[in-house]
Amino acid sequence: MCLRALLLGFLLTNLIAFSANPPVSSADFEQLYPNLEKLYVDLHQSPELSLHEQKTAEKLVSQLKPLGYEVTSGVGGYGVVAVLRNGTGPNVLLRTDTDALPVEEKTGLPFASKVRTPEGTPVMHACGHDLHMTAWIGTAKWMASHKQQWSGTLIMIAQPAEEVVKGAQAMLADGLYTRFPKPSFALAVHDASDLPVGKVGYTPGYALANSDSLDITVFGKGGHGAQPQTTVDPIVIAARIVSGLQTLVSRQNNPLDPVVVTVGQIHGGTKNNIIPDSVMLGLSVRTYKKEVRERVLQGIERVAKAEAELAGAPRAPEVKLTETTIAVYNDPKLTERLVGALRRSLGDANVVEIPPKMVSEDFSYYAQGGIPEAMFHVGAVNVEKFAEAQRSGMQLPSLHSALFAPDFQPTLRVAMATEVTELLELMGK
Repeated sequence: MCLRALLLGFLLTNLIAFSANPPVSSADFEQLYPNLEKLYVDLHQSPELSLHEQKTAEKLVSQLKPLGYEVTSGVGGYGVVAVLRNGTGPNVLLRTDTDALPVEEKTGLPFASKVRTPEGTPVMHACGHDLHMTAWIGTAKWMASHKQQWSGTLIMIAQPAEEVVKGAQAMLADGLYTRFPKPSFALAVHDASDLPVGKVGYTPGYALANSDSLDITVFGKGGHGAQPQTTVDPIVIAARIVSGLQTLVSRQNNPLDPVVVTVGQIHGGTKNNIIPDSVMLGLSVRTYKKEVRERVLQGIERVAKAEAELAGAPRAPEVKLTETTIAVYNDPKLTERLVGALRRSLGDANVVEIPPKMVSEDFSYYAQGGIPEAMFHVGAVNVEKFAEAQRSGMQLPSLHSALFAPDFQPTLRVAMATEVTELLELMGK
């Protein structure tokens, strides 16, 4: 029997074994699954870019309203909040993200996205948000039909604009914690392109990085390329800045504090023999600790200004922070508690600690005011493909790749099992 069949058999026969009275049986999930599969295919085929998730939000609202939730749409843009009150107990927030990416899908799936914006930009759920939403709806349905097993207030939020790290702050600014119950805990699940189906990954403490995007405009004095002595060349200044920035990582930072400074864009000039008046650099900066982040950002501005002054530039560079999000910090005590519950339900070997990642997520903002939060990663790679990649060294498609698609049927079940287990651990009677 193949590994995939073995895994599916395990999931169907013993999806969650929780104490002596399993809260979720295979029958529970199988009853939900046909409609969830239809929802997943629909969401995958009709992705919407960040800040444009109107129809996606409408679909989620239509799924939630018959379940007895108090549903509010239009929170922080196209955000959705659904509240289910069930007696005394903690307030627990469970978030899904809803937006897609400007990527042309090349997975070959029969239900692959063919969506393009009116401007012709291709759109794809290349990060698994369609899977997140489907599992989230499945969990919402299970919780609504099993209210006898838990007590408290469940706050389900569907957040837009995660990919541009604007949605969480927009929902909070629109009264997420004042118009609706303020959570005692905040939870999220994300699919993982580097874990096989059946595995759930966790990272105590810093899990995902601070992310800062900066634009640096370097000013010079343009002129003829054959007469550089009459100019101040901003391209040379920019080149020195690019080199100088790396000393912030290699010589001014503790090697035990991870830092990434990437120059992803350089724009300047119009013709080979013309020295331009200005050059733009686009940077991506990743850190974990607040104090490291502040020091690196200050250092970037210092390096840019020093190189410009050294070259005699007519004015100091303009350094502009264009996009930012803070690090995801998984509360260690909450994480440990949830790991224990997941190991009891999914098996010790299936819940694994994974190293922190330098990618970013705006889920971090829900921890404001000291609210403990935790994000877990659910393996999304077909078991046989993962094993073959391990043997051959083949690189698997990553999140945001045009080739990425989760092995959605078993991944969906494990994602739902993870969410329900965590909720029952915090709210179970």
